[in-house]
Amino acid sequence: MESFWFFVLAGIASFAGALFHGYLGGNIYMKNINESNMNSLTRSLSLISWHIFTTFLLVGGATFFLIALNSNNETLKLAVYPIIVINLMGALLFIALGLGNHPQLLRLPGAYLMAAIAILGLLGI
Repeated sequence: MESFWFFVLAGIASFAGALFHGYLGGNIYMKNINESNMNSLTRSLSLISWHIFTTFLLVGGATFFLIALNSNNETLKLAVYPIIVINLMGALLFIALGLGNHPQLLRLPGAYLMAAIAILGLLGI
């Protein structure tokens, strides 16, 4: 039963992240992008990249909820591993780039959200 709650919390964090990232963050981001001097192709690629991450958070959240509802199914639990790994790798990428030439990344919630999702997923296993 304990794993159920860790998976539910990971799903909630993922869905909350998607809502914040896709709607609130998306509005702020697109305002900045549209006011920049980037060419239209770069703006379009930037927009799709932004929303691919939002989609990733939605799919991860749905996966965690599916696994929570079937937490006794050990075979289905295998689906959580790629979600955990991609969140862990994403958090590490934020941190590595943030400690390098992009310190502004450490002020964004991405690393912390992805790390929290990965940890909750691991605790669920």
